Amino acid sequence: MSAAARAVVVPSRRAVTGRDDGRMTRVDRQHLGRRRRRASAFVARDVGGRGRSLSVVTNAAVAAFDVAGARIAGVGKAIPEKSLTNDDLSELVDTNDEWIATRTGIRKRHVITGDETLTSLGAKAAMQALERANIAAEDLDLIILATSSPDDIFGSACTIQAAIGAKKALAFDLTAACSGFVIGLVNGTQFIRSGGYKNVLVIGGDVLSRYVDWRDRATCILFGDGAGACVLTATTADACSLRGFDMHSDGTQNHHLIAQYVGDNGKPMSEGASNNGAFCNISMSGQDVFKFAVRTVPMTVNKSLKAANMSAEDIDKLVLHQANQRIIDSAAQRFGLSEDKVVSNIAEYGNTSAGSVPIALCEAVETGAVKEGDILAFAGFGAGLTWASAIWKF
Repeated sequence: MSAAARAVVVPSRRAVTGRDDGRMTRVDRQHLGRRRRRASAFVARDVGGRGRSLSVVTNAAVAAFDVAGARIAGVGKAIPEKSLTNDDLSELVDTNDEWIATRTGIRKRHVITGDETLTSLGAKAAMQALERANIAAEDLDLIILATSSPDDIFGSACTIQAAIGAKKALAFDLTAACSGFVIGLVNGTQFIRSGGYKNVLVIGGDVLSRYVDWRDRATCILFGDGAGACVLTATTADACSLRGFDMHSDGTQNHHLIAQYVGDNGKPMSEGASNNGAFCNISMSGQDVFKFAVRTVPMTVNKSLKAANMSAEDIDKLVLHQANQRIIDSAAQRFGLSEDKVVSNIAEYGNTSAGSVPIALCEAVETGAVKEGDILAFAGFGAGLTWASAIWKF
């Protein structure tokens, strides 16, 4: 496509109307329609002159104009059957319930056993969300799985797709550790906003018990397994539930929380040429990650609030990554939020990484703590290092 064709810009509703809410009068709609038709015709002529397919370009141009909004239509969760209490861990390492609870807020965590896998947990959470949304798996257009611990190195989104029977859905994994679900939620919303998809399933889940040294007191007390899911459906652009978001990464701080590949880079010619590849157990600089979270959570939520033209007083529920109760309490205090405005289930599940935010959301919806119309502040933070937030009208 020529530079001239690429320069064709179709104005947004705000640009046409000059209004922040983007509402258009009849004259505005007629004006925007004329601009759209001229832009489509211009691009078609330019590409046609080069002998390329007109249909692809025309469809792409039209899709860009079909701006939609997204809302959460259903939520679900799946938790492994087996649980480990703090007293159970005291038989494995030198610790006790009081020591763990006072430092983290955690009393128990759940871990996969037997036939349980990330795929089975993700599929169960997905089916529950679909049932509550009253949407068939066959009607899904897209599945985004946020995880750092797939059952297969090539990902588990496709195995979940097969397990639930979502035959026409594109499925892919998204790796952003404990920020993954929030980033997945924003991405899923943007796919719907583009006009290309109507029903998107976003799953956050991890089974990090596979990568924990259960004789290391610094890490084994923290992590648990679990998955949560939500179904996003299309709505009108002015009714979009995503009001603002903020997302970041800082790879220079990656070393604070890692589970690196174990093995030789020159495997083909080494003595272990046929050995299985593997990753080491989780290694974490606890104090550094704690300071990072306490600093970045208020910062990113404030940026999302600003993007949404809101303030902390507008937050009905704070739904943070469940890493440490002290981090949650610190953020709530910074925003002046009372305990009833903070969602916390870390005592029951521990840190389930990408699963923590959707599991917390699901439980809050089930108990009635989160209701239709509530303004939710989501935030995730973790390995990468990554951090992300979103303001959502439920």
